[in-house]
Amino acid sequence: MPPLPASLPAGLSLARFADLPRVQEIVEAAYGPWTPLLGQRAGPMDDDYAAFIANGHALIYRPDGQEVLGLLVLIPQADALMLDNVALAAEAKGKGHGRILLDAAEQIARAMGRDRIRLYTHEKMAANIAIYAARGYVETARITEKGRNRVYMEKMLG
Repeated sequence: MPPLPASLPAGLSLARFADLPRVQEIVEAAYGPWTPLLGQRAGPMDDDYAAFIANGHALIYRPDGQEVLGLLVLIPQADALMLDNVALAAEAKGKGHGRILLDAAEQIARAMGRDRIRLYTHEKMAANIAIYAARGYVETARITEKGRNRVYMEKMLG
């Protein structure tokens, strides 16, 4: 698969190993509150972010050029870009940063020549499913993977 484009939207850069502690902190803060509802840790909490960084799939978001406030994990596929994770630090929520990150993922997909972006979320994360649906994502499958009931969604990029 081709790598992510060299030119990235403003505020985004490839994560480096020095960013790993902050990346893990953001993921824990973003997904930890879902644990009681899910009855288990959310899948992204157990992902290997060092591997994502090594493979060039993890992007950090610094809107002010200072503190890392978000994370995107984007995995190129043959016919799409997989939005494997979008996460924000607790202090960044509710300020429009999530929309910026989703827009950036779509920009990157287009720059890679992809006409669609895919993602998945847990079926109990109804709020996330509603956010994605409002942005034009449609459900394509419900699959149990790694002991988690996932809803796959896809958006065609025009």
